[in-house]
Formats: sequence, C-alpha cells, structure tokens
Amino acid sequence: MRTGPRLTLLPLLPLALALAVTGCGTETPGGGPTPHPAELDARARWAQTDKDHVYVTEAEGFEASRMASGVIGDDGFQVTYLRKDGVRLTVSAERRPFTEKECAAANTAGPDGCVRDGDHWYLRSAGQHAYVRTENGLRVEVAAPLTVDRKALRGAAERTHRAGAAELDAVLPERTGGGQPVERGDLPPVGDGAPDNSVGAGG
Repeated sequence: MRTGPRLTLLPLLPLALALAVTGCGTETPGGGPTPHPAELDARARWAQTDKDHVYVTEAEGFEASRMASGVIGDDGFQVTYLRKDGVRLTVSAERRPFTEKECAAANTAGPDGCVRDGDHWYLRSAGQHAYVRTENGLRVEVAAPLTVDRKALRGAAERTHRAGAAELDAVLPERTGGGQPVERGDLPPVGDGAPDNSVGAGG
C-alpha cells in the first residue's frame, strides 16, 4: 500500500455533496447550476486527471478538503477527508488494479498483511490500514490511520462511489491562468518527467 501520496493543493468544502434536482436543471448544494459535462471534462484535463477517476465517500465526523486533494500517480485522483482532531481519511483511484499477487506480497512483507473482506481487500501495516477494490480498471482505495476503527473504514469503503456532477464540481479545481494545466509539484524539472518518489533525510 502506497503512503505519502503526491497532492495538488486546492479550498475547504463540506463532505456531503448531495445533488438537488429542480425541473430539468441540476443544482449544487449552494443553489447554483452544476457546470456542463464538457466543462467538468475540461477541468479534469486541466488538473491532469480524468473525471472518471474521481471517487468520493461519506464518513461520520470527516469533511472533504480541497486543500489536500488532487492528482495522484499519472492521472489518478485523491480526495482527503479531515476530522477535527486532524486525522485524515483518503479516497483514491488510479490505473493500477489491485491483484491477489499484490495481496500475497503484502502478507510476506510484515506481520499485518492483507486479507479478503467481502468485495474488498483489507490491508494493514505501519500504523495505517485500507480497504481496496478494483473497479472499472482502477484501484479504488480508502485509507486511514489505525485510530479510525476498521468498521468505520469499511463503511466508508462501501459508500465510496464515482463522483456525480455536483461532487465533481465541488472537488475539481477551477481552471485558472488562461487554461494552462496546474503545475505538478511532484514532477522533477529534468529527466523523463516521471513523478519524484524520493525520500528526504527524515525518512
């Protein structure tokens, strides 16, 4: 299970992102119309992701934070949820499906490992645990510190779903700077442009 995801910093929004349908139009929780699907596609491309890679959930006591959400990996996306005590729960989706082989490898890496749990895999290691499933060719993962109990984490995993229009509008960044793509802070200035996964002196 990957730790320390690379994030594009983006403003704080509530976790609940319900859709309100009025007549033939769809409105956001704030009362305004949701953007046209083409605009949501454009915002996703600007953020260097795909709107089909944006997954959201609900977890009691947590609120979604755009300040700590954004692109992960090549074109995946992660939404971070914060609790008042600072605990984080993350929902991510990216093009690297989880396999039984990966689960078996986790079981040889340490005392915690990986087990099948319903439609998900449950992984636990180094003070963290996660529920993972493969959906639409994506690895969909919900992760949190062990201070979030397993039952609550599983509930969040079961409620995780591909974001709808209002949810996309809430978590995708707005296009700025003349429509130029957002700068990826995890990409090195030289080389082949692969993400920088180096570890600093602090480990």
